[in-house]
Amino acid sequence: MSVQNKILRTANAPAGPPDEIETSVAQALVDLENNVPELKAELRPLQISAAREVDVKGGKKAIVVFVPVPQQKAFRKVQARLTRELEKKFSDRHVVFIAQRRMLRKPTRTSRVKQKRPRSRTLTNVHERILEDLVFPTEITGKRTRVSVDGSKLLRVFLDAKDATSLEYKLDSFSSVYRRLTGKDVVFEFPVTASE
Repeated sequence: MSVQNKILRTANAPAGPPDEIETSVAQALVDLENNVPELKAELRPLQISAAREVDVKGGKKAIVVFVPVPQQKAFRKVQARLTRELEKKFSDRHVVFIAQRRMLRKPTRTSRVKQKRPRSRTLTNVHERILEDLVFPTEITGKRTRVSVDGSKLLRVFLDAKDATSLEYKLDSFSSVYRRLTGKDVVFEFPVTASE
């Protein structure tokens, strides 16, 4: 399968030709498909819709790979292995997979909308789903929103403690990517368990 076939532009993906990062991610997927026999069957039907590079604290970078929503379930089956392989290929960069979701604006009096806006297309829901996609192998166990005196909000997200060792190094990347995509500040942490 060629690199061009691995990039499927969905409705709200960038319209232009694939840039350097998208091409390199697509090429890496094609290489994995050809070289790793146990991933071949799972990777063949999968495509990406876009890829973007995000700056992380400490001068590092993270690659955000956007996948079409219908293919997200298939990506999740191989996501842990795929992330590991891609992070080997793109050294010193973290790789995260996020579904390319669409938001619809709130209908106003003047908008000519025939149908009711689905709940899955609201801003709140899309931002929550991005958060879930971002931390995927682990699960979110709790959220707290802290509003400071000046009105700014900080979201604290607690992740499942059993994945602390495997995800500790990626927490800064998660918060940088989330801030870039949604404009919201978020802090990821693992709950401290009281050992008695």
